[in-house]
Amino acid sequence: MPRASSRIRKPRATSDYAQRIDRVIDFLRENLDRPVKLAELARVACFSEYHFHRIFTAVSGETVNHFTNRLRLEKAARLLRYSDSSVTGVALECGFSSSATFSRAFRAEYGTPPSEFRSSGGKIKNSKIRKALAPEDEYGVAMSAPEKRAAFPVKLVDIPERHVAYIRVTNAFDFEKVLGAMKTVIDWAKRQNVFSDGTLFGMTVDDPHVTPKHLYRYEICFAPTSRFACGSGMSKMIMPARRYAVVTVAGDLDLIATAWDYLYRDWLVRSEYEPEHAPALEIFLDKENAMDWSHCELELCLPVRKPAEMKAGRGL
Repeated sequence: MPRASSRIRKPRATSDYAQRIDRVIDFLRENLDRPVKLAELARVACFSEYHFHRIFTAVSGETVNHFTNRLRLEKAARLLRYSDSSVTGVALECGFSSSATFSRAFRAEYGTPPSEFRSSGGKIKNSKIRKALAPEDEYGVAMSAPEKRAAFPVKLVDIPERHVAYIRVTNAFDFEKVLGAMKTVIDWAKRQNVFSDGTLFGMTVDDPHVTPKHLYRYEICFAPTSRFACGSGMSKMIMPARRYAVVTVAGDLDLIATAWDYLYRDWLVRSEYEPEHAPALEIFLDKENAMDWSHCELELCLPVRKPAEMKAGRGL
């Protein structure tokens, strides 16, 4: 879950423009392993190529190239930290033509070559980026490894395809922005009479350890069990069926951060799985009290697949 911070504001886009750029961002997120041409993105957004680039920059605050490259490198950083894939395998998984091209881009962004980043446990040397990241030890509970294993048993769950309404929040360390989006989604779901049977969840789109805080995105989502129409300021997507490693946790933000840390740093690296390139989920089990973050009841869901499945997906 995001943490509170000072506000960084940018001009608000109209609902229609924001929804169309949301579609582009979702498309890019699912296609980081291949080159995507500007014309293809313009078609996704239903804009002309002539206007698309400027509109994307105005809405997202980044150029298409910078945004795409940043997502590719952040995906690579996660794979280097949490998977056993070779540097070449990571390069191909993230859409780079060769390990040499990938290494140059990674060093330019993070100030360290990929192999050194992995061996150091994910230490970023670029001082400007380091200052913009959320501190890794800002939240957490002191627990031994056996205590964590006992407190956070992991189960594997296959979640089917779902149609989801969502609001994407950028600079999501601004606590008020996230809670405002959550209230909008909850109020909409209740007006649509889908709240009681649907699933309320957040999606951690970015990794706060490699994404600067003012660019960090968190999505407030609702998956109804019946057909629905999105409300004002909301977008719609289809989430494909995926397998998740799931931990149930009830407590404050410190305990939640500890559970996430255990899931990534302890369970994942010792399991037979690697992280799937898809957002992690935080499912709110107590929907009526979801806005009270002093005590949350959550299912933390990390998307995973076996290394053989990752290689098959790349055609290796």
